[in-house]
Amino acid sequence: MKVLGVSGSPIKNSNTDKALKAVLEATGLETEFIKLTDYVVAPCMACLGCVKTNRCVIHDDGIVLAEKAKEADALVVAGFTPYSTLDSRTKAFIERLYPLRHNHGFMAGKPGAAVITSCVPEDNKQLPPACEMGTNAVIFYMMEEGMRFVGALKIQGNVPCIRCGFGDQCKMSGIRMLYGPTATIDSVGIKTFESQPLNVDAAGELGRKIAEALIA
Repeated sequence: MKVLGVSGSPIKNSNTDKALKAVLEATGLETEFIKLTDYVVAPCMACLGCVKTNRCVIHDDGIVLAEKAKEADALVVAGFTPYSTLDSRTKAFIERLYPLRHNHGFMAGKPGAAVITSCVPEDNKQLPPACEMGTNAVIFYMMEEGMRFVGALKIQGNVPCIRCGFGDQCKMSGIRMLYGPTATIDSVGIKTFESQPLNVDAAGELGRKIAEALIA
C-alpha cells in the first residue's frame, strides 16, 4: 500500500509540509511526498482531449503527477488559503487529475484526506471561512471522483505580512485585519505546526485513519 501526499505550499519546510509529512508518517505505510513547486503544472483547459486516452494533452509535469495519483492507493492533498480559498497551485493539481475520471474512474474508492493551512482564525465570524472553503475544495473533488474522504487536518498558519518587512506600518496589513487594530507582529507571533499540540495529535490520528481505511 502506498500513500501519496501532495503539498501546494511554496514555502520551504512550511507548516503545510510539516503537517502533511506527519500525516504520511503516521500511516505506517509506504509514502511519497510531493512538493508542487518542484513541478510545472498548468491548469486544466477544459478541452476534453483526455476523454479517450485518460491522459492530458498539456505536456508538462501534470501528466507525471496524475500517474502518481493513479498508482497510489490513497491521496492526501495539502494546500493553503490565499484570498480565502484553496491556493491556485494546489487547485491546478486537482484539476489535472480530471483525465483519470473518464470511463474508468481510476480514483474511485481510494481513501483521501485534506491538510489545509490558513491564517484566518476560524473563531472570528466576521472574517471569511477560509479554512472551510479550502477544505471543501478538496472534499468536493474527492466526492465527485467517488473517493472515500477520511478527514481533514486544519492548521493555523501565518499571514504573509508577518515576514514582509512592513507588517506593523502598512495600512493594508493583514495582521490588524485578522487580529484587531492594535495587533503587531510581536503580539501575534509566528505560528508553527509543532507548537500546535492538538493538531500534531490530529495529524497522527488522520494518518492512522487512512491506514485503517486501506486495510478495511
